[in-house]
Amino acid sequence: MRDIFNWCVMERLSTGVPSLDKLIEGGIPRGFMVAVVGEPGTGKTILCIHFINMGVLNEDKNIYVTTEETRESIVNQALQFGMDFRKAIEEGSLIIIDALMGDDRWTLKYLDIDELINKVLEAKKELGYGKARLVIDSLSAFWLNKPAMARQYSYTLKKVLSKWDFTTLAVSQYAITTMEAFGFGVEHVADGIIRFRKSTRGNVLKRYVVIEKMRQTNHSLYLHEIHIVPGRGMIVTSPAVLRREDIALPERVMKKIRERREGEEL
Repeated sequence: MRDIFNWCVMERLSTGVPSLDKLIEGGIPRGFMVAVVGEPGTGKTILCIHFINMGVLNEDKNIYVTTEETRESIVNQALQFGMDFRKAIEEGSLIIIDALMGDDRWTLKYLDIDELINKVLEAKKELGYGKARLVIDSLSAFWLNKPAMARQYSYTLKKVLSKWDFTTLAVSQYAITTMEAFGFGVEHVADGIIRFRKSTRGNVLKRYVVIEKMRQTNHSLYLHEIHIVPGRGMIVTSPAVLRREDIALPERVMKKIRERREGEEL
């Protein structure tokens, strides 16, 4: 009975996108590591910006690690949606760790998992005690040269972060040609998986989101279309209807994937 009671009163953190929260019973369970996966251009970073902005509004401790864009780029993107990250940084509620172009204290000099952990914990100590939100955009960057280590790195990261009361969005980049991850890792150890995808219909780009996993949550099982609205950000609409041709890879790509897999089995 006690376990059932704890499940019912579980604290959930809003993603910052109300229409997405509805798909996961109000938000992400506190302390979870959630993998945000998908190909480039599907909306992963925008979700991460929403998540951190909600933390700023709720006076949480917020850390954003960016490996593929500069700190300034993240600040500017947030501003497009009416979110003032620069003010949050100045007021001490947000630290953006730059692994691409930074040259200050909040810079990662190397894409090393131990340096990442140390820098994140240093930032948390700087922000002070309290509920913490963390974005790592993207975690894939830390094992591009050694994909076989992806699962071990992800496990190590989750083990450490769970002790520091972090609720984490860990972005995992998928290849455009195969829609596969650059080294499977975070998906296996994550408490949840939010999958973004895209297709082109009638020469118009369509974006979608599906909750593939969210532990301790009666989440939606449907694919939903999303829209990115200037000044507002991400909006999730009603369940989408997809044709096979909307998401199928070209036959030449499928042939290469089959040949590669057959070669690996030999």
